[in-house]
Amino acid sequence: MKSLLDVGLLFFRVAISVLMMVHGFGKLQMLLGGKGADFMPVFGLPATLSLILAIIGEFVAPILIIIGFKTRLAAIPAAITMAVAVFIAHGGQPLAEKELAVVYLVAFVALAFTGAGKLSVDKK
Repeated sequence: MKSLLDVGLLFFRVAISVLMMVHGFGKLQMLLGGKGADFMPVFGLPATLSLILAIIGEFVAPILIIIGFKTRLAAIPAAITMAVAVFIAHGGQPLAEKELAVVYLVAFVALAFTGAGKLSVDKK
């Protein structure tokens, strides 16, 4: 039964991370296209720095989660990015508008607690 848990964690972390990377890839293209200043500045940070932090949370961290390298640590910037999306970027919107960001937040918090399982680079 333990192996099914590890298969489930593998499926979950790969699926949620690939879906998140779709959002991160668009932001990466924005940065590489020189449009970093068009991004929403957060916490008084410059727009380009806010964009870079979003790329780390939405593209870089999910790559680490997919391969299972430092999954618990990698899930933290992904979860923080989604918390910013839920409470700041979409803060005034109804739940229906920010529901996807809430789902990602819950998923990455869950991965921060569970880790990657044995089917990962870390094998823990």
